[in-house]
Amino acid sequence: MATYVVGDIHGRLKLLDQLILDVPWDIARDKIVFLGDLIDRGADAPGVVNRVMELVNGNPNIVVLSGNHEQMLLDCLDYGDLQWLIPENGGLATLSAYGFELDQLKDVSDIKIPPEHVEFIKGLPFYHEDEQAIYVHAGLVPGEHPSETDTDVLVWTRDLDFFKGYDGKLCFFGHTPTAFLPREGRSRRWGIYIHNGCVGIDTSGEDGSPLSCIQVETFTLYQSYPSGTTEVERLKHRKPSTSTARVTP
Repeated sequence: MATYVVGDIHGRLKLLDQLILDVPWDIARDKIVFLGDLIDRGADAPGVVNRVMELVNGNPNIVVLSGNHEQMLLDCLDYGDLQWLIPENGGLATLSAYGFELDQLKDVSDIKIPPEHVEFIKGLPFYHEDEQAIYVHAGLVPGEHPSETDTDVLVWTRDLDFFKGYDGKLCFFGHTPTAFLPREGRSRRWGIYIHNGCVGIDTSGEDGSPLSCIQVETFTLYQSYPSGTTEVERLKHRKPSTSTARVTP
């Protein structure tokens, strides 16, 4: 069983389906970790949620983490928090894809997202750990295990101490587009970020930018582009050494 990690999808169903077809994985057996932010900004958040739920139902080895965009959606539905609907956050694209327009709503209670989608999102964990790595949406506090960390940090943090100073167990994260991470960990536009023990694979955020997926064992990077191409880059020479940090039960 190989392990693959998929970065922030942000409603880009076409790119996810492209990866599903082009990555040489066993989609029904291999371990696949989605790092969160399935929704917002892209045109088909409901389609992405549906597709990921289908994958989960067909493969018990798939792990889907919660991102800050999933958390904003839940905070809006549960508490009336309007942060999700600020244009810069991209929630309006998801709202529209579910069949609602902001000017037609009198209250957030008018938003009716399918209950099975809401329950799926509510059940997503904030981190995952196995023998090889820690997987988290946004980042970690250096020196602190994620089980001891506030969940707001796990889904929201953008901390240079983590990006530049983390040297613990191999950690995969998304949330911050790699173009905005420190230059010393990047090799090209839309490349992933590798520095010490942390690997950032959120390559979303721009027109034409790809969806990234990396195989953990071989450090082979697969990137599906809106043009319809999927590029492959072999990065085994850049793989950080594996730490023997503790694994949670």
